[in-house]
Amino acid sequence: MQLSRWQAQGNIYLVAEPAANAAPLDAASVAAHVGDADGILEVLAVGDDFVDINIWNPDGSLAEMSGNGTRIAAQWLSSKTGSRSVAVNVGTRTVKATLMPDGLVEQDMGPVTVGTPEEIEGIRFRRVDVGNPHAVVEDDPARLDTVGPYLETHERFPNRTNVQVARWTDATHIEARVWERGVGETGSSGSSAVAVAAALGATAATIVFPGGPLNVRFADGHAFLVGPAERDEVAA
Repeated sequence: MQLSRWQAQGNIYLVAEPAANAAPLDAASVAAHVGDADGILEVLAVGDDFVDINIWNPDGSLAEMSGNGTRIAAQWLSSKTGSRSVAVNVGTRTVKATLMPDGLVEQDMGPVTVGTPEEIEGIRFRRVDVGNPHAVVEDDPARLDTVGPYLETHERFPNRTNVQVARWTDATHIEARVWERGVGETGSSGSSAVAVAAALGATAATIVFPGGPLNVRFADGHAFLVGPAERDEVAA
């Protein structure tokens, strides 16, 4: 297995390219290799303009989606094949990605579903489905330290959930922090950016995470996510 280290606005993933006849990853092999990364992108199949991946969390669970992970996978594939328009397949969901001249990547994240307001112990939130589950709290992001781990594992979420605490800072910018299911706090999250924008009623916004900004817009019933992804260093 060949590992390369990539980062997207402070969210670090290892891309795992399988060697011939290598066994697929499992929770034990993920634990042995993940190190300080936020997860491993396991390449299952690849062509000139597509790649099929599994997204592994450090705790050995599989994530249904990661906007930063799929953006990294798109940039990784382009570095191999030169393709500027690629499809990243995660389970049954396909993310179409376009590599832009300025080095950013635009992704069609597909449709997003926003739930009605809910409340647990005074914490008001909305569920958002971006291919993976989110609970978005509109409040001071400083509350993530307590709200994040509490909601992630609350009984109302039997499969756990990603948690974001976010608030508008002006007409076009939202500051946010994210607690990722199976990971903990990360520098940023692509699917979280989409969830935050949707939950806070934006048609277009810049979501500012500690790791850096991501841009989200909605058109034709789909969410579009724009941000960078780059090679960090070769993992041991």
